Amino acid sequence: MTQTVVTLGAHVFDVQVRPVEAIPDGQGAALVEQIRFGPAGTAAGTAVTLAKLGASVRTAGAVGADPIGDLLLAMLARHGVDTSLVLRRSGVQTSASVLPIRPDGSRPAFHVPGANLGYEPSEAPGAEIARATHLHLGGPELMGGEKAAQILAPARAAGVVTSADLLAPGDPGVLAWLAPALSLLDYLLPNEEQLLGLTGATTLEDGARALLGQGVGCVAVTRGARGALVVTPQESIAVPAFAVPVVDTTGCGDAFSAGFLRGVGLGRPLREAATLGCAAAGLVAQGLGTDHGEFDLAVADAFAATTPVLP
Repeated sequence: MTQTVVTLGAHVFDVQVRPVEAIPDGQGAALVEQIRFGPAGTAAGTAVTLAKLGASVRTAGAVGADPIGDLLLAMLARHGVDTSLVLRRSGVQTSASVLPIRPDGSRPAFHVPGANLGYEPSEAPGAEIARATHLHLGGPELMGGEKAAQILAPARAAGVVTSADLLAPGDPGVLAWLAPALSLLDYLLPNEEQLLGLTGATTLEDGARALLGQGVGCVAVTRGARGALVVTPQESIAVPAFAVPVVDTTGCGDAFSAGFLRGVGLGRPLREAATLGCAAAGLVAQGLGTDHGEFDLAVADAFAATTPVLP
């Protein structure tokens, strides 16, 4: 099935350093095994894995008119992502992060929001979105629910499947900020901390059902090493994570979103779509960065069929 996706929102240039157990004092230095950089962010990172899995992907948002932006767009293009809808901003840097990766794969972050801030609905490529099969908003809280709704409403009217993933930590204030857009989302893809923080619920299913009550069509929440939980008004589906050696968790949420949405675009049942999402996340987790791994849909499906899952 043909799937054309516009990912719109956060574009980030990531620098990863591993392994980092502590920041050296003063002018001290520490030897590490690896430093690399790559495209990331809830729009750009999701676009990369969607393209690997065979979707036709255009990404939209804003980056600076700076060398970091040049590199970010070039790397996206190398992965097969059409970047012609990305705006270049003068006088503001491209969003970037430095990520010291701990030995267990977790990481804090030093982040500059940069050009991701200030994107307006009037700048969204409405005609191109209307011609797509899917629109994925990466970090709609950067613009707020009212502005996100101005992008989502005409997309839905054109028959485009809509989805979103979040950047901000979960908080009831964020939920209120996003409320005008929720009923326009077919799929919302938070992580478990975000879901519980947004809703104040004590269980993931209760939190997901609270979002369904605000109009979201389906909630697919990532649970780290416990995989994912997909909740609709009719059912709740738990899907396990795969047992892999974790190098870096950067971008695993974006990879899950991409795999899940690719499965949806292929017409797969929700359980199978979530399994593809967990497979994509498992492949990405085995190296540094959101764009780690040379895989395609066939490789991801084979991985899912042959790799043990975690209890």
